[in-house]
Amino acid sequence: MLKFFARYKTFAIVFFILSVIIIFVIYTLLKPEERLPVYQPDMVNAELVDSTMQYVRKYHKIADFKLINQNGDTITQEYYKDKIYIADFFFTTCLTICPIMTDHMIKIQEKIKNDEEVLLLSHTVFPVADSVPVLKKYAQETGVIDNKWNLVTGNKKEIYDLARKSYLATKSTGDGGPYDMIHTENFILVDKKRQIRGFYDGTNPEAIKDLMHDLQVLKAEYRQ
Repeated sequence: MLKFFARYKTFAIVFFILSVIIIFVIYTLLKPEERLPVYQPDMVNAELVDSTMQYVRKYHKIADFKLINQNGDTITQEYYKDKIYIADFFFTTCLTICPIMTDHMIKIQEKIKNDEEVLLLSHTVFPVADSVPVLKKYAQETGVIDNKWNLVTGNKKEIYDLARKSYLATKSTGDGGPYDMIHTENFILVDKKRQIRGFYDGTNPEAIKDLMHDLQVLKAEYRQ
């Protein structure tokens, strides 16, 4: 019996290795390609979506915009043309979730600072206080890289509409006041077609890891 196994030992090893390779190849070919969803308003918590958009099921994208960044430059959707970007909503005097979100955005900035395909965009929800000089001071204190990350202010109605009708990312105060909202911890991943491809808790380190993973999945989509 031992002589039998000794005789076929080499064959068995080769057969095992070939079997592993074949199984791996088959698994690779059959494994579904990872792809991110394209979020529509009807897929998102209704609290975060303007009532006029809650039943939209297709063709949703970020609307055109015209805002002012920390350097006083006008920023429109053209700045983000053919770019993937990560967006959020904040205000400079927020002492609860904003410092954590900003810290995580800084870490994301560090990872993508040499990536020409990816940018960042933060909208203040308190434009009456977050003027250009205030945003500039905040940017300098937090380490914002100007050509990677825009902190933008502007008309409150426009920011409100972007938050509730485009990014589907903030709650209304519910008091009936004009254009008042409660910003959330959401980071929003936007593709090159201005479509939403993911929502992430900007205060959660694990969610940031998910975001960075999904960013690579999205980038791979454009390499195919």
